[in-house]
Amino acid sequence: MTIPHRLTEFADDLTAIRRDLHAHPELGFQEVRTSGIVAGLLESWGLEVTRGLGKTGVVGVLKGTRPGRTIGLRADMDALPIDERTNLPYASKTPGVMHACGHDAHTAMLLGAARYLSETRDFAGTAVFIFQPAEEGLGGARAMIADGLFDRFPCDEIYGMHNAPHHPMGEIGIKPGPAMAGANFFDITITGKGAHAASPDMGIDSIVIAASLVQQLQSIVSRNVKASDQAVLSVTQIHAGAAYNVLPEVATLAGTVRYFDRATAEAIIARMQALCDGAAKAYGVEVVLDMRNVFDVLENDATLSQAMLDAARALVGEAAQERAERVMGSEDFADMLRAVPGAYCTVGTGGGIPLHNPGFVFDDAALPLGAALYVRMVETRGGV
Repeated sequence: MTIPHRLTEFADDLTAIRRDLHAHPELGFQEVRTSGIVAGLLESWGLEVTRGLGKTGVVGVLKGTRPGRTIGLRADMDALPIDERTNLPYASKTPGVMHACGHDAHTAMLLGAARYLSETRDFAGTAVFIFQPAEEGLGGARAMIADGLFDRFPCDEIYGMHNAPHHPMGEIGIKPGPAMAGANFFDITITGKGAHAASPDMGIDSIVIAASLVQQLQSIVSRNVKASDQAVLSVTQIHAGAAYNVLPEVATLAGTVRYFDRATAEAIIARMQALCDGAAKAYGVEVVLDMRNVFDVLENDATLSQAMLDAARALVGEAAQERAERVMGSEDFADMLRAVPGAYCTVGTGGGIPLHNPGFVFDDAALPLGAALYVRMVETRGGV
């Protein structure tokens, strides 16, 4: 592994930053402390800093010593509503909130790149460091874009990355083209007729309708989507009732639809609506489907994917690989890639405990590698 020596010299500083952010996690659009730390560090290193873009987003701009192109680099800052169970000395001090996806690490990696490039200035063009809020399904990327991100800071290319505990430490992977699924979130509200549990005939049981609808929804992908298309429909929440002896009037379902083809997504949504309408008619109740798009399909530019892969290979050799498999998980960096061509990769961190798990532990040894890859993208692409 070939990491610039200066990055290894202040690796302990990156670890300290990451662990401090980990101990003080903040949910989407609430990253006040986090964004304040980010902005303060960027300013201390001489970058031009803009705060409050997309509510709590931060953008830092650094010009190289030679004319060239503008390269955007992005990291996400938000945590998840999860109770941490790691027993680490720097575990979350905020009950019910945890950096279980490693966004604290992504932030530290990008800060490391900003510090290194501010010291060396050995690059052409301009580097734009984008610290994004609210990646976890709240639309942080769209909020920054709507707030004029690329109008105020136009980029020629943009790059991002995510830690991957299911891949070995130091293994970098990238999938050209469609790489991560688009996602819709949905809520279904079933309004029946409440009654005493001892007299179900006097009411219309919303729970029975909800249970039936869950089973019907699970038939959509297996029976209404072509086998050659990748799609997932998952019901992830069921809420109804608050007493042992009451049939609740209202039951709600919630979940997600994942897809790579918009036509497939629209067909799934149409079928969901038909099933909801059918349940409403069959049981004589109101069934309302609320469907909203949250993530676009993440599509890596083929040429820039190769450029990122080349940069990764300069750091880790054959441990940098082009991946063939598309991932059903989603990432709102997809919205930025729809506005600016670029690429998104994974950086293996090992450990095996999956993301979004209360026991997730990030290995800080990966911080200099992530920072180095960001650095190399600026140094190799700014003068193209």
